[in-house]
Amino acid sequence: MEGSKLKSKITTSFLKLKIYCEKENFAGWDPYDGLNSKLFNATPLKHWDIARWAWIQAFKISPINFRRLMLVPKEHNAKGVALFLLGYCKLYKLAVKGYEDFGAKEELLNKIKELTILLLNLRSKGYSGSCWGYNFDWQARQLFLFQKHTPTVVATCFAVEALLESYEITKDETVLKETLSAADFVMKDLSRTQCKGGFLFSYSIKNGNNTVINASLLGAKILSYSYKYTKNESHLEVSKQAVNAACQLQEKDGSWIYGLLTIQSWKDSFHTGFNLDAIETYQKNTEDYSFQKYIDKGLEYYLNSFFKDDGTPKYYHNKTYPIDIHCPSQLIVTLSKLNMFKENETLLIKVLNWTVINMQHKKGYFYYQLKKGISSKISYMRWSNAFMFNAMAHFLLNTENINREI
Repeated sequence: MEGSKLKSKITTSFLKLKIYCEKENFAGWDPYDGLNSKLFNATPLKHWDIARWAWIQAFKISPINFRRLMLVPKEHNAKGVALFLLGYCKLYKLAVKGYEDFGAKEELLNKIKELTILLLNLRSKGYSGSCWGYNFDWQARQLFLFQKHTPTVVATCFAVEALLESYEITKDETVLKETLSAADFVMKDLSRTQCKGGFLFSYSIKNGNNTVINASLLGAKILSYSYKYTKNESHLEVSKQAVNAACQLQEKDGSWIYGLLTIQSWKDSFHTGFNLDAIETYQKNTEDYSFQKYIDKGLEYYLNSFFKDDGTPKYYHNKTYPIDIHCPSQLIVTLSKLNMFKENETLLIKVLNWTVINMQHKKGYFYYQLKKGISSKISYMRWSNAFMFNAMAHFLLNTENINREI
């Protein structure tokens, strides 16, 4: 597709998404929010773990959205708000360069301040530092319950990154102070499991979720941000141990399994992208580039295993379906973080063009997953729209930078 036509197509696609999300005030449904149903919570089933798990799965798998009928409210999700904030920070940088198709500087600055306040207000209370969870109860496969707002290292890391980008624009020292306290949450509230000469951080404060590689790396990422701003040597040392363990778990071909349990042995696209992003961020924040060979090997595997020649994003290394919206969105963010955007621009354009054609509704929102049979085309604010909003903002900023270089 001709460059100017493609840029116009992507700009139009993004503007439709932006209008949709702003109209909804960034609140919406989530694949995992079934237990927010007022009807379900009015029944004795809410006390039965298997019923809770089955209820969530039914909502998640169904191509028909029963949430309005089952009285599931649209709500703000901390991770989703963080992704929107990250995206608006990119749009602000575009406006600074004179590209105001998506809003004037002052308008975008006000949106950044608004989302910053909202994200800080969504923090989980009662922990050693700032931390964030999800706005719904979640019954895990292993049959333990994550209650609403139980903090996770994943949601916390996305919030930390977004708030620090906000700080770099607004220079609000209160935001910086509150954000950096998340390092205390990582150091004091998360558990550690010895592994490969280092350790893995737990996914959350709950026992029994200490085997997920990408989650541990996100904990290291938070501590590397703390080191960048405070030069706290203990945070540097601990983050390096977690990164080292994750790198030692990389397989010879450059791949990572999701986690160490037998039921976590799959290899998927977007969690691989998370890993690469986290290790690269650690290196930039600490100026310790000793893990570059793991990034190089991992990136080669990532690009060769998860994206087809026509731009179709695969979920798993060995099968395509379900095609999840996280996969194309994380590709854009990962290559942006690794400063590998220009070298892979052809692939990025193919993947984004395929995604806009196949996974965007005429109203502007993006679909959750495409399957061989009936697909889930429900609008999920965190999982789909926030991820694509952030990714497309990255894409637009990077392509503008490339055009200026040319």
